[in-house]
Amino acid sequence: MNISKQTHSGTLPQSRTLEEQTADKQRSARNGFARATGNNPKPTGVQPVRGERGGDVNPSPSPAKEKSGAVSGVSRVFVLARNGKPLMPCKASRARILLNKGRAKVHKLYPFTIRLVDRTEGETQPVALKLDPGAKVTGMAIVRENLKDPSKQIVLHLAEVSHRGQTIRKHMTQRVMFRRRRRTANLRYRAPRFDNRTRPEGWLPPSLQTRLENVTSLVRRYRAVAPIRSISVEAVRFDMQQLENQEISGVGYQNGTLAGYEQREYLLEKWNRKCAYCDGENIPLEIDHIHPRARGGSNRTSNLTLACRACNEAKGCKPVELFLASRPEKLKRILAQSKKPLDAAAAVNSTRTALVGKLRETGLPLYTSSGGRTKFNRQTLGLPKTHSLDAACVGTVSRLEAWDMQTLRIKATGRGSYQRTRLDSQGFPRGYLTRSKTVHGFRTGDLVRAIVPSGKNAGTHTGRVAVRASGSFNIQTGSGTIQGINWKRCRRAMPDDGYTYTHHNLRRFLPVAKAVGFLA
Repeated sequence: MNISKQTHSGTLPQSRTLEEQTADKQRSARNGFARATGNNPKPTGVQPVRGERGGDVNPSPSPAKEKSGAVSGVSRVFVLARNGKPLMPCKASRARILLNKGRAKVHKLYPFTIRLVDRTEGETQPVALKLDPGAKVTGMAIVRENLKDPSKQIVLHLAEVSHRGQTIRKHMTQRVMFRRRRRTANLRYRAPRFDNRTRPEGWLPPSLQTRLENVTSLVRRYRAVAPIRSISVEAVRFDMQQLENQEISGVGYQNGTLAGYEQREYLLEKWNRKCAYCDGENIPLEIDHIHPRARGGSNRTSNLTLACRACNEAKGCKPVELFLASRPEKLKRILAQSKKPLDAAAAVNSTRTALVGKLRETGLPLYTSSGGRTKFNRQTLGLPKTHSLDAACVGTVSRLEAWDMQTLRIKATGRGSYQRTRLDSQGFPRGYLTRSKTVHGFRTGDLVRAIVPSGKNAGTHTGRVAVRASGSFNIQTGSGTIQGINWKRCRRAMPDDGYTYTHHNLRRFLPVAKAVGFLA
C-alpha cells in the first residue's frame, strides 16, 4: 500500500474517535496554525488536526478545477472500533500514525482496514455505496455526501470487480461434452430427462448468477468496514420507450438536459464505440442514418449508426448501398449489425433486476438511476471513462471531489473446484488431486510471504501460493512464478477468499496536458 508522508489541506474532518488524541505537534502548520505568507495572509487560528481546514467543511477549489473536481485524492483506510463497529475511513498518513503508536492493528489487507484498540464509539458521516453493474466489470465507489447538499460528494474509495462469467460458461460447456460422451458410450439406453426438470422462480444461468453473487458478497464486505447508510445502483441501462419513439411527450426528463443521452449510450455499446464505416477509434463520433432521412429514413434506433466526421460528410444523403458499393463485406456487416440486438445488454439488464432485489434485502435506502444519467454526470464533470468513476457518477451528482485516486481491482477467481480428477482435452483422466485441500495449514490461493535466506530463490517473495502434498510450494508473484519454496518458509498474510487484488492508477486515462496541471 502506498502511504503518503504528507497530509493534504483539503481533507475532511474524521470521526471524533480519531481526533481526540492528536498525533501531531500542537500549533504546527500541519494542525492549521500556518504562518502568514503571500498565499496565506492570515493565520487560521484553529486546530482541526491532521491538516484539515478550519471553518468550511467543503472548501471550494479554484475556478480552473471547479469543473473537473481536481482535488487531490488518496484512497482512504477503513477503520473499525475495538468492538468491530465501522467508523469513518481515515487517510493513509493517519492510519500509519495510529499503527506506529500502537493504537491500532491491521485487520485486513484488501481493502486495507485497521482496528482501533482504545476506542469503541465514534461519530460517522453520510457515506453511500454506488454500483455500476456491467457484463464483465462492475464499478464500485464509496463516497461521502455533503450534509446540506447530498449531490456534492467526495470519493473515499474506488473499486472494479472483474467477473468470471465467461470462465464458468466455458467450464459448463466442457462438462456437458464430457457427460454426453460418457452417457452415449456407457448408457445408450438411458431416456432423456431434461423435460422432467423445473427451475425455481428467479433462476439465472450460472454465468449470470456469479455476477450477482460477486456484487452482493462485496457489498456485505464493504458494509462490514464502512458506515454505509445508502446504496445507489444503475438499475436501467437504456430507456427502451425513448429508443422506440424519440417524439414521445409527457415525460419530464424527456424535454430536459437528459434528452438524447439514453440513445447515444445505446449506440456506443451497439457499435463498439467506433466508426461503422472506417472502424476509427478514439475519435469524435456522430450519429448517422443508415437509410438517409432525405430518402425516407426514420429515427428508429435500428436505422442509426456511428460515423466519424469524414465518413459522415462523405456519405451525405447517399444510400448506404451506394456508398459502400465497393466494399460489399462492410455493407453486409453493417446491415446485419443494425438489426442485431444487444445480447450482452439484455443479459445484464436481467441481472440488474435480480441485483436490485438483493440490495433491497439489506434494509438500506436504495436509489436507482439510468445509464443516461450516469453518462450525463460524467461528461458534465469532465471525468475519464472508467467503470469505477461511472459508479461514482450514478444518481444525482453536481460535484465530485478527490476522484483521482488509485482503484482497487478485484478479480473473481473462485475457491477451487470439487473435481479431483484432472482431464485432458479429450476428457480422459491425466492426474488426481489430494483429498484434502489444506497442506500444512496452507491452501492454494492464500496470500503468503516467504523469506528464503539462501539458494537460487534467496530473497523475500510475496504472492499467491499453490500447495503440493510434498510441502514444496509455488508462489505466483508479480514478476513470475517462484517454484520449490518449502512450506516452513511461508507465512500467510491473508487467506484465500475467492478474489485477487491489485491497485490501478487513474492517471493513465488522463491527457498529458491535464497531468501537467493539477495531477503533476
